[in-house]
Amino acid sequence: MDLGAARPPVADNVRVLPGSAWIEPIPTHPLLSEDDPADIAVERESVRLAFVAALQRLSARQRAVLILREVVGLRASEAADVLDMSVPSVNSALQRARASLTRSSVRKSPRVLPLSLADRMLLSRYVSAFERYDMAALTALIREDATQSMPPFDIWLEGREHILEWWAGPGKDCRGSRLIPTLSANGAPAFAQYKPSPTGSYEPWALQVLELEDHKIVEFTFFLDAVRLFPLFGAPLTLR
Repeated sequence: MDLGAARPPVADNVRVLPGSAWIEPIPTHPLLSEDDPADIAVERESVRLAFVAALQRLSARQRAVLILREVVGLRASEAADVLDMSVPSVNSALQRARASLTRSSVRKSPRVLPLSLADRMLLSRYVSAFERYDMAALTALIREDATQSMPPFDIWLEGREHILEWWAGPGKDCRGSRLIPTLSANGAPAFAQYKPSPTGSYEPWALQVLELEDHKIVEFTFFLDAVRLFPLFGAPLTLR
C-alpha cells in the first residue's frame, strides 16, 4: 500500500511488480515462546507485516539497532559491540528509529492480540461464507473501511464495497474455493486458499492473511505466490 494510492477494482488496473518490492509473510507459530503471555504479545508485535514494512523506512544502521535492542533484547553496550559502534551512537540511532516509526502508520494499525472466542467464531463464519461465496454474509463480517492487497499485484483496494466488487468481478474465479487454516502469518490468522481446478481437484492460489479489529475483518493480504509459500506454512500443494 506504500507504493501508491488505492485504485478501482478493475482488471485493467493490475500490474505485477517483482518480488523485491514486497514484504513477505513469516510463519510465526514456531517463533513464539510458550512461557509468558506478555512475551508472546511482544514477539507477535515484532513480526507483524505492518511493523516489518515500517522497518524498510529506516536506514540500515537504525534498522539494525532497533532490531537488536527492541526485538532481540540486547543492552545498548551489547548492540554497540555487535555493530562496532559507541553506546551513545546506538542510543541516538535507536531514538531516531523510534521517531521514524512513530511518524509511520504502523502505530495506527491494530495490535495483534491472542484470538478471543468471538474472533475465532468470526473466522469460522468467514471461512464458511467465503467457501459459499455468499456476498451478503461476507458483508456482515467485513468492516466498511477494510482494505485488500494482493502481492505481487500492485493494485490495492480500499473499502468493503470495492473488495466485494473485486471478488464478484476480476476475482470471480475464486468462487468454489476451499480455505484451510495454516500457521499464523506475522502474528495474524492465515488460511491457504485453493481454487477449483479443471481436473476436478483444487490448486493452490493464495495465502490469505487477515487483520481483525473489534470483531470485524479490517484488512486482507492475499499473497499469490502460493506454491512457494504453502510449504512454509504447513499447507499441502494438492487438495482433493
